[in-house]
Amino acid sequence: MAENQLAPYLPVLLQLLVAAGIGTGMIVLSAILGQRKYSRMKMQPYECGITPTGDAQHRFSVKFYLVAMLFILFDVEAIFLIPWAVVYRDLLKIPGAGLFGFWEMMVYIGIVLVGFFYIWKKGVLDWNTPEPSEVPNE
Repeated sequence: MAENQLAPYLPVLLQLLVAAGIGTGMIVLSAILGQRKYSRMKMQPYECGITPTGDAQHRFSVKFYLVAMLFILFDVEAIFLIPWAVVYRDLLKIPGAGLFGFWEMMVYIGIVLVGFFYIWKKGVLDWNTPEPSEVPNE
């Protein structure tokens, strides 16, 4: 008797259909039942309650972008610790694998710390010092 190989994926397909149906239903019902009372205040762009002032084209410090990229980098690196922590107890049951797994993770953490101390010493995380372009000429 040949069994359908796609049968295990039927719950996933069903979940996708239900999610798409709920999302579509919410949009359609809000369009049908929702009130449409437009006003000048309601149609203004939302600016967190603060009236926008100045030019929107001013330059941001590159430190904003560096910190954002470093956050993503170290966040992804920290995520690699979770699978190791989950299987570490099982590694201890295999002769020699527990100690090997431990030292491999110590090397990995050491590399991450070397990168962290490098950016720390370079001053990327120090927000009190002005950038060279911000120092006024005397």
